Amino acid sequence: MSRLKTLTAEYRDLRSRLEQGGGPEKIRRQHDQGKLTARERVAALLDESGGDWFEVGLLVAYDQYDGQAPAAGVVTGLGRIAGRPVVVVANDATVKAGSWWPETIKKILRAQEIAMRQRIPIVYLVDSAGVNLPYQGGVFPGQYGAARIFYYNSIMRHYLHVPQVAAVMGPCIAGGAYLPALSDVIFMVEGTSFMGLGGPNLVKGATGQVVDAELLGGAKTHTTVSGVAHYRAKDDAACLQRIREYVTRLPHTLRAAAPPPAKPKRDPKQLYDLLPADHRMSYDVRALYDLLPADHRMSYDVRAVLECLLDRGALDEFQSDVAPEMICGHGAIAGRPVAVIANSRGVIKGKPGEPPKIGGIIYTESAEKVAYFIDNANRERLALLFLQDVSGFMVGTEAEHSGIIRAGARFVEAMATATVPKLVLTVNHASGAGYYAMAGQGFDPDFILSWPTGRMGVMEGESAIQAVYGAAADQADNSAAVEAMRADYDRQLDAKFAGARGHVDALVLPEETRDTIAFLLELTTEFTGPHIGPFVLPRDT
Repeated sequence: MSRLKTLTAEYRDLRSRLEQGGGPEKIRRQHDQGKLTARERVAALLDESGGDWFEVGLLVAYDQYDGQAPAAGVVTGLGRIAGRPVVVVANDATVKAGSWWPETIKKILRAQEIAMRQRIPIVYLVDSAGVNLPYQGGVFPGQYGAARIFYYNSIMRHYLHVPQVAAVMGPCIAGGAYLPALSDVIFMVEGTSFMGLGGPNLVKGATGQVVDAELLGGAKTHTTVSGVAHYRAKDDAACLQRIREYVTRLPHTLRAAAPPPAKPKRDPKQLYDLLPADHRMSYDVRALYDLLPADHRMSYDVRAVLECLLDRGALDEFQSDVAPEMICGHGAIAGRPVAVIANSRGVIKGKPGEPPKIGGIIYTESAEKVAYFIDNANRERLALLFLQDVSGFMVGTEAEHSGIIRAGARFVEAMATATVPKLVLTVNHASGAGYYAMAGQGFDPDFILSWPTGRMGVMEGESAIQAVYGAAADQADNSAAVEAMRADYDRQLDAKFAGARGHVDALVLPEETRDTIAFLLELTTEFTGPHIGPFVLPRDT
């Protein structure tokens, strides 16, 4: 079995486990309370047919807290309501009663940033006991603590005019109540929802008053007495249907439809290893799973990967005979034009009299080429798709004398200042400053994805060992430390490690990649203004 197949199978199992949230017993308890689970609510809210769903941050915190915080207790992602793209944030009450871990804040902020950048509605399905008190130090204070959520709420309402719809479908306590209060409309569910700055126990302790939750902050109280909420529904299903109706009637500027898509040259959903042996020779393509080598250090044909992603596999390559270690060109995915930048692995024949180049490394000439290509794409208003498999920039006397620092800076600046949408797919390596230049997370790409084979870090483990130990790496006295360092690097370079810390929005299965990128490309057309930073304030503010 290939490395891609093995790692993808591991990820499938992990994804399935995380989607169970707190597990069958907690799901049953949620149902016994007359409530749907977070994922059931999301499914009921979004379109059934043709309903794309792109989950953001599924892996966040999965390897922390002794496994007690699957998905950090909140489901975040993008889907459609009546065909219209929306962001959804749904507290998972099967995970520690939906309480906020430090990573919960990170996920909610990321979801809000997507809504702000793309100018699409965001729906909050609130069912949370509030701050997870043992971890309040990572939740409450700081520039990117919980207060940032309410700051984004306010920016969306006052400046960006991004619709925010909140449904209180369980408890919504203390500071968390400001999230719905700073939304445009609030829905509540009879008998199961509560919203208040303090629950009955806190009220009794602070004031001596004895009051039940329903009278203090239930759906009827907030829709008939306080006027804090605007609509109430009899149960979860009715509430979700009313939200669908509300979002459906919101004004929506229709963007130009994409041209009819063409199929890719290679079928990304064809699993080669499942074909009968006697039929395999009748196929003139290999499946996507068989395109990457078993050893991540070995070469492969990135153009074959592009043939699985692009319409008809067609790439109109830009300066194909110049710096071929970097592939630039124009294509389309599901009918939507895109400017592609991809690292080409392998040994590449040099010009007459010049040594060969190592694919995956950025040289002076290739940095200049890509910077020019990005500038052109930005002028042409074409979305950029980066396929990362980069080991870094070239080093050494020749590279330095050729001005690679300046060329690399031009590459980074062109990418950083491009105002068109930027999407990233990490195929294998994302190392060193090459990771930055290829639209790393710090440069705010619209979306960043990875295959399970992705490896993100300053450098590979073997390079780090040589940097630290040099010739002494082979000495017996250092063997234990070297092995420990190698194992630590392997763990930290793993794509799941990056996903757990929010360094990528999602790991995607190879056969889902084309459809996912097509959906995200469509999303990025919702806002025709500059895509730079988490959001851009209108000029008339």
